[in-house]
Amino acid sequence: MQGSANLNIMFKAARRAARSLVKDFREVENLQISRKGAGDFVSRADIAAEAILKEDLLGARPTYGWLAEEGAEIEGADPTRRWIVDPLDGTTNFLHGLPHWAISIALEHKGQIVAAVIYDAAKDEMFFAEKGNGAWMNDQRIRVSSRMRLEESLFATGVPFSGRGDLPATLRELGRLMPTCAGVRRFGAASLDMAYVAAARFDGFWERALQPWDLAAGMLILREAGALVEPIDEGRDILNDGQIICANEQLFQTFAKTIRG
Repeated sequence: MQGSANLNIMFKAARRAARSLVKDFREVENLQISRKGAGDFVSRADIAAEAILKEDLLGARPTYGWLAEEGAEIEGADPTRRWIVDPLDGTTNFLHGLPHWAISIALEHKGQIVAAVIYDAAKDEMFFAEKGNGAWMNDQRIRVSSRMRLEESLFATGVPFSGRGDLPATLRELGRLMPTCAGVRRFGAASLDMAYVAAARFDGFWERALQPWDLAAGMLILREAGALVEPIDEGRDILNDGQIICANEQLFQTFAKTIRG
């Protein structure tokens, strides 16, 4: 895998954090877990991975800003550049011994995501993109699917867990979509849902109530793979409002109309 200096820094940081996470994943039953909120857990592994990523990314680029799930936001000396990081997307999967979780790293420049890495350590799949250079998984170029009909298409979403108020809206959306398509999956890691759309494993994805670190890397990888990416509610901001809908160009309008009702 080759990329710019920044992308290579991101690869190295992701792999080092992944080694720490994989070690803890093998001993998941021994993890010390504290409760952050209803259905939303944070583990020692999560915090340790963020510390590694912070050390590597800010160590290499000390003037950049920092926004991540566990720690406080840092305003960098360079106000135009910021790392947006999720050290462990799919924490609940991780804590249950399910090998479907990822490290997500994005680099933002002047409000635009310009480089992105999503690393699925359990499967050793590194999804990445730089603005204008396409999307990749390991050494393979990836591209969204070419399916054109809902009835042939497989979609992904996140079903709200306890403590979230968007379950009624999600159930209405599922009620409209599921009778018209080949299936809907809920795998529990939004970054990988987006990477899978980019790699044509899923044909589309939608979800609300996400955080910037859930979305930032996936948005760029999707666009570089040829997906159309919008907020569910038109006119909103994806990163700040935490909602996204994406699919290939042929499916997007029909899919979006179904979800938006």
